[in-house]
Amino acid sequence: MSIRLAALVAALLSFPAFAQVAVTDAWVRATVAGQKGTGAFMQLKAATDATLVAVTSPAAKVVEIHEMKMDGGVMRMSAVDKLPLPAGKTVELKPSGYHVMLMDLAGPLNEGATVPLTLVFDGKDGRKEMQVNATVRNLAGGTIRH
Repeated sequence: MSIRLAALVAALLSFPAFAQVAVTDAWVRATVAGQKGTGAFMQLKAATDATLVAVTSPAAKVVEIHEMKMDGGVMRMSAVDKLPLPAGKTVELKPSGYHVMLMDLAGPLNEGATVPLTLVFDGKDGRKEMQVNATVRNLAGGTIRH
C-alpha cells in the first residue's frame, strides 16, 4: 500500500462515525385554506443514543419540536429543546404526543404532496443532518386512498 493511500485510509478511519437513525412513516397533516400551522409525525429509531435537536423545512418559516401532555387536567403543547432517542428504542412522533410543528406555512399543504424536512441529530460522535420527505395526508391522518 502506498504511503498516500495508507494516510488517506488512516484519516478516513479517524473520522467519528455518526449514529444511524432510521426514520419511518414520515407524514404531515394536510391543511385547510388559511391555516398557518400543522404537525409532522414519524417514528425514529437510533442505533446508538442520539438526540433530535432541530428540524427545518422550506414549507414553514418556524419549525419546532413539540410535546403535548396533560397538565392539571388540561392538554398543553409546548416546544422542547431536544428529544432523546435511546439506542434501539422506537420514539414515535404522533398527534397528542411528541411531534414537529410547522408554523407560518409558506402555503397550503394538500393531500398527496411531499414536504421536505431536515432533521438534525446529536450523538456521542457529533452532529448529523438527515433529509426526509414526508407525505401530506388527510386531516384525519389516515392513509391516502385512490
